Amino acid sequence: MKVDGGCHCGHLTYEAEIDESIVTVCHCTDCQNLAGTPFRVTAHSFEGSFTLLTGKPKEYVKTGGSGNPRIQAFCAECGSQIYSTSVGEGPKVYNLRVGTIRQRDSLVPTRQIWARSAHHWIDNLSSVPMYQEGPPQPR
Repeated sequence: MKVDGGCHCGHLTYEAEIDESIVTVCHCTDCQNLAGTPFRVTAHSFEGSFTLLTGKPKEYVKTGGSGNPRIQAFCAECGSQIYSTSVGEGPKVYNLRVGTIRQRDSLVPTRQIWARSAHHWIDNLSSVPMYQEGPPQPR
């Protein structure tokens, strides 16, 4: 599937071909910490299928719970996370952050990983009040 996207401020933009059969919800504590959310959703784009159109991401290397070092790429202007990928030579898989993909509504997760770190309340959100826009403001 062809997708495009970018960071919150528009400094970084990209286009990619993704494998829509691999849309992953990751519950690992690194994703929780990096994203500032209870989980992160990614889509895979393989080397040669991901192209930065504008900007250059800031990168740093984080060794994950798996023991593998991973490049974390984000916008230096607004901080939006764009992707992670492996360190060194060899074919790259870019784990694109689904929130940065313009077609994100079409991307339905197909798997969850690092479930041992998932928050206990994740499966019970249907009981939490939902608003179509922001919640009512107190008067």
